[in-house]
Amino acid sequence: MPLRLPPLSSLRFFEAAGRHCSFKLAAAELSVTPSAVSHGIVGLEQALGVELFVREPGRLALTPAGADYLVYVSEAFSLIAIGTQRLPDKRARRPIAVSCAPTLASRWLLPRLAGFRECWPAIDVTVDTSRRQVGFPVDGFDFAIRLSRAPVAGEGWARLFGERHVPVCSAAYRERLLDEQGRPDLRRATLIHVDTASEDWQAWLDATGIAGVPTTGGLRFDTIQLAFEAAAAGLGVVLGRRPLVDREIESGALVEAGAPSIDSHGAYWLVSSEGVDQRPDLASFRNWLLEEAEQPAREHAGS
Repeated sequence: MPLRLPPLSSLRFFEAAGRHCSFKLAAAELSVTPSAVSHGIVGLEQALGVELFVREPGRLALTPAGADYLVYVSEAFSLIAIGTQRLPDKRARRPIAVSCAPTLASRWLLPRLAGFRECWPAIDVTVDTSRRQVGFPVDGFDFAIRLSRAPVAGEGWARLFGERHVPVCSAAYRERLLDEQGRPDLRRATLIHVDTASEDWQAWLDATGIAGVPTTGGLRFDTIQLAFEAAAAGLGVVLGRRPLVDREIESGALVEAGAPSIDSHGAYWLVSSEGVDQRPDLASFRNWLLEEAEQPAREHAGS
């Protein structure tokens, strides 16, 4: 007797909503309306005879039964995706799909892609800079570049490089910070914050032991790019993240504010989907990216 399965479309809605704990984010990922996701999950709950989510104003959470079911559904979709990837593909090879934060994509990955294309002109690459969480292999990505303190168990993680945090500002603004002895004083500065950064001014102050610099107020932005541009415009001091801020420092648009630099607790990691070694184009891209990440370390060691 064939197995009786719930509607696969409803299961897809459930997997995305359970992963995000949000109907809205699941709908955006699947290119449908939140209402469609909600109705699909209600139908699934009715078919199964069990509640999968706790719905409260402003809050969506999995029930214990829903959390248990999500493990099986996610694994099932992963197995289907892996099996599909292993099929011999007689069509033109699909592009390599990479998920990457927008600032890292524009400042580190994009300038290097020309070199990759010179070596492998027949391999196309798609870069996605949306902020959504990526699920391997269900979402169809081959790689993701993520900032994290440590690798996550069960996935293929390889360290690319770390960040070094250094306060930077425009040269003219730095002159405004000088005290009577001609030394920059951050207590006079307007601090520029990045709300989405995992480590910002408070982490820097804690690491350096510098006191008396207020972290409340100042200017706040949701992207590192805007924060760098605000500092270059003379609006304050931003916590520069090297190597992302190297371009501005080398051009003189930003200068070090005369304060200590520290190593970030996190690092950028290349996360690979399962089966990368079975596709020569994916293996070539991964090896190339790891070699590119080693170049600054080699150059620094040789200087």
